Amino acid sequence: MEDVVLNGGDTAWMLASTALVLLMTPGLAFFYGGMVRTKSVLNMMMMSMVTMGIVSLLWVIYGFELAFGHSADSPWYGGIGFSGFGGMVNELTNNGGVYPIPVLVFAAFQLMFAIITPALISGAIADRAKFSAWAIFVAIWSTIVYFPVAHWVFAFGNKVGDTVTGTGFLAGKGLEDFAGGTAVHINAGAAGLALAIVLGKRIGWRKESMRPHSLPLVMLGAGLLWFGWFGFNAGSSLAANGIAGLAFMNTQVAAAGAVLGWLLVEKIRNGTAMQHLSEQPLVSLQDLLQSHQPVHS
Repeated sequence: MEDVVLNGGDTAWMLASTALVLLMTPGLAFFYGGMVRTKSVLNMMMMSMVTMGIVSLLWVIYGFELAFGHSADSPWYGGIGFSGFGGMVNELTNNGGVYPIPVLVFAAFQLMFAIITPALISGAIADRAKFSAWAIFVAIWSTIVYFPVAHWVFAFGNKVGDTVTGTGFLAGKGLEDFAGGTAVHINAGAAGLALAIVLGKRIGWRKESMRPHSLPLVMLGAGLLWFGWFGFNAGSSLAANGIAGLAFMNTQVAAAGAVLGWLLVEKIRNGTAMQHLSEQPLVSLQDLLQSHQPVHS
């Protein structure tokens, strides 16, 4: 195996990116919280916040092993067992090749993806779920859906010499998902649609006003999501390099272009340019997730 040593610059960038991605979940709480009626805002925001707690504990206990372990050498899941972070303090990341960053930093970065994915689902069931039921759903869905799907998409296997074990199903097929377009957004979108169908329409739909109660909260949330997306995209290079710079610039330009484009469309269509301004940068950033190719050592 190629002799790889810890790179302080790459590690520092990944730590910063991890914090940026975590900030996206409180940003999502503001974004969703501002879009619901006043009576639902606390429940809506806490659905995102409790997800941070539940998924973090599950990830440390067994989630990382299920998503990125290689003991089972299965394309469908990593391994059944404890994550074992206590024995990884001095280990480097090995995911289709060795990266010069600690595996604990890589695990923390991937944890933030695992957190925001179920949080995204909550917006599809606004006003329609009890807080306790949501907490149970997050634990079950993360375990049986997100962790295995993350293995399918993000696990490129443990490489020792010329031998690679534990490659995920889609990763092994050559799927290129640079920053979660499949594992995060398609996954969450499908789950959100299924939940909305199962739970049905909101009580009072088309009979009561469902207008957002706070556009400033929506704008604040959109700004935090835009800011955190730099870590989401540029951090997925797993290094402070040219690919990270490309992803960083594309993130800004895509969101900026969406803002200006939608201002024009809204002005022409409705005579006002402000109705959906906060949503459009997020739409373009979701599309951007699939636009880079992963790079492995």
